[in-house]
Formats: sequence, structure tokens, C-alpha cells
Amino acid sequence: MVAEHQTIEVLRRNTSAEIKGTIVEFGFWLLKQGYSKATITGRIKLLSRLMRLGADFNNEDSIKEIIAKQPWSISRKVNAVDAYDSLLRKLGKTWTPPIYKRVRKLPFIPTELELDQLIAGSSRRLSTYLQLLKETGMRCGEASQLKWTDLDLVNKSVRITPEKGSNPRVLPISTKLVDMLEGVSKNSLLIFTVDADLMRHNFGQQRKAIAYKLKNPRLKQITFHTFRHWKATMEYYKTRDILHVKEILGHKSLLNTMLYTQLISFKDEDFTAKVAHSEEEACQLIETGFEFVCDFNGNKLFRKRK
Repeated sequence: MVAEHQTIEVLRRNTSAEIKGTIVEFGFWLLKQGYSKATITGRIKLLSRLMRLGADFNNEDSIKEIIAKQPWSISRKVNAVDAYDSLLRKLGKTWTPPIYKRVRKLPFIPTELELDQLIAGSSRRLSTYLQLLKETGMRCGEASQLKWTDLDLVNKSVRITPEKGSNPRVLPISTKLVDMLEGVSKNSLLIFTVDADLMRHNFGQQRKAIAYKLKNPRLKQITFHTFRHWKATMEYYKTRDILHVKEILGHKSLLNTMLYTQLISFKDEDFTAKVAHSEEEACQLIETGFEFVCDFNGNKLFRKRK
């Protein structure tokens, strides 16, 4: 009886080692196919999770049953199905995947004050990272791969190398962000030497502490991608130009950008007005989102939608 249990345990370990090897090979295959690091990491994690849950990778019913029993969101189940589906394609196999349909929800859009509170309360490196996301709306993966050579601190702009099939773009940055970037260590070719996953982990810890300190649980809903949603929404609110928003986000399809038209209810009279008495004040207003209206009694009038 003891010998039988030992034999079963050896077989289980051998099977587990074989699956691990298959997953590792799958990761290299995805890399050669040109998938992004985030996609590769996500799929490997899901397949490893299925393995630990006891899924039989040679039995599609086992995979379906394991996925169905998990208290995961629909999106996570869809991702698990996609991960196993791509593994089978690598192995030259097919299956009949279960049908899970994502329910598309409107993104959570925080106030600018809430974003600024997170930026102000974070560590120096993370606050610079968040300010960059806020001003440009770039993806966290795009921000994490930025090099010092992508920055033009004199002309205050950043050149973005796209991911996920987006378009490359050059976007302006503020004097405030330039000053923050100049305070970052330049010991590496990359501006942010920590990868996106570790940066996300650090953000989660600091966000939780800030939300507790400020007694605002809404802050815990803010992710790196929330900054992108906020930027897109505010740009559409200011310009009402969906093509302008599409260019900033780097979308190839206007359908992806159209989401943000659903988040805005325009009120033409809802403006904050400011008067600039000098060139410096005018620059500061422009950098904070105000637009020039006209000259009046030697002063310049600006406005920004509330």
C-alpha cells in the first residue's frame, strides 16, 4: 500500500514537471511570436495556476471544469481560455472552448484632485511615474520602457514607443514633470529601472496607505490604466475632438476611442475663468489645462471646463 502511494506520488511529480516544462517552452514560443511581455507573463501565470488547481492539460473537459469552478471574474475566465487556446495552437492541437463573454463597463473616472493626492503621497520615483501617466495617458508598459533618449527636456516632450499595436506618438509634458524627471537617477538607459509589475505592486501598497490616511476608499479603485482613462476623458471634454483623443492614446481604431464620448455630459456655461497678468502666469495656466480666450484691458483671459 505504501509502495503504491509512493508510485502515485512519483507519477504526479513527473507529470507536474512535464507541464512546467511545457509552460516554459510556451513562454519562449509566445516571445518568438512577438507577444508583449505583459501578455506572456499573464498567460504563463494563468496556465501555472490551472496546473496547481489540478487541471489535466491533455483533457479539455478538465480545463473547462477547473475554469468554471473558480470564483473568477468573467474577464479572468476569458483570459484563462485564451491562454489554454494559444497553448494548444503552439502544440498544433484544437479544442471547443467554453463561451464566456465580457461585459463591457464604463471605466471609473476619478477627480483630478484624487489623482493629485496619489501623486503627492507617493514616493519620488512612483510620483514621477504617475505624473507622466496623468499628463500623457500612455500605458504603463509604454512608460516602463521609456529611455532617457525618448525625452526632450528642452522642448518638453516625450516620444512614445507603442505597445499592443498602437501608434507611436510625441506628446508634450509640463515644466513640473520636467523638474520631477530631472530628479530621477540617470544610472540606466531606462528612466524607470523597475518593471511594470513591480511598479504596480509598489503602487498598490502606497495607494492603500494613502486611501486610509485620507479616508477616501475611492482611491483604491485607481489603477495605472485609470490615469489613461482620465486623460482621454479630460481631453475630449476640453476639445470635443475625438480624433485628437485618438491621436493622444495612439489608437489605430476610432471604435476604441469612442468609449470616452459616453462619459461626458457637456455644459457650455460650466467654466472656470482666470486672468494672466504676465507671461509666466499665462504659461502656468496653459500647463494646467486652461485655454486662451482673449485680451482684455492689457490682460489675457483663460478658461477651463470644470
